[in-house]
Amino acid sequence: MIPESGRPADPETDTESPPCPLCVPSVPLQTSGVAGSFPTGVGSNPGHPVPLGFVFRSRAKEEKAPAADKATVTTSKQTRHPEAPKGRPTPKRSVAQSQRRSVANTPMTRKEAARRQREERRAALERQRQALASGDERYLPARDKGPVRRFARDFVDSRFNIAEFFLPMAVIILVLSMIRIPALQSIALLLWLVVIVTIVLDSIVTGFRLKKVLAERFPDDNRRGAVAYALMRSLQMRRLRLPKPQVKRGERP
Repeated sequence: MIPESGRPADPETDTESPPCPLCVPSVPLQTSGVAGSFPTGVGSNPGHPVPLGFVFRSRAKEEKAPAADKATVTTSKQTRHPEAPKGRPTPKRSVAQSQRRSVANTPMTRKEAARRQREERRAALERQRQALASGDERYLPARDKGPVRRFARDFVDSRFNIAEFFLPMAVIILVLSMIRIPALQSIALLLWLVVIVTIVLDSIVTGFRLKKVLAERFPDDNRRGAVAYALMRSLQMRRLRLPKPQVKRGERP
């Protein structure tokens, strides 16, 4: 049998080969027009496109979701065990300390803040009063603190000062001046002059002596105002001086 092409038929080469099962006819692929979808006709469900999110989904979240849905909410009032988890993150130390300070230092109302300030002021005044009576320098006022001021007080308290008798003498002179006797009024006027001059001279001598001793005892300390502080103390009666005298008369400081 001669084929239509005119070439003689070869029984060895012209045998009809069976169709290949893996061969697929070249058909142009069609897509559904959806971004991220496979072409139609490919896969187990060619009629429906498969999105990329379905391929690259997280199975861990899907597995945890049913467990979270099944969890039951407990409303019991039983106290939590110390070793049990708290269910919330532990705050940092700095945050916890700032919260405690804000709770401790923030008053609830204006009345509460005013009451707290009055209590603190009253406690401070009580400590200061006790310190003035006992000589405790921890709670003394700022004008009485320091070794220089303490030495100035002891220097004045250890000697007799004419200025400390000024108040009694002033009362006596005032009484004499009120009497309608010219002689007594003259004596009162003379006493005024004597007392003032004596107090001024005694204060000048005390100031020079104290200044010299302070320069020898405390050469590197601040001595500003110590002499005036001692002279003002000398004008007060010994019983009325604050802080209370810590040395006896005639005792060297």
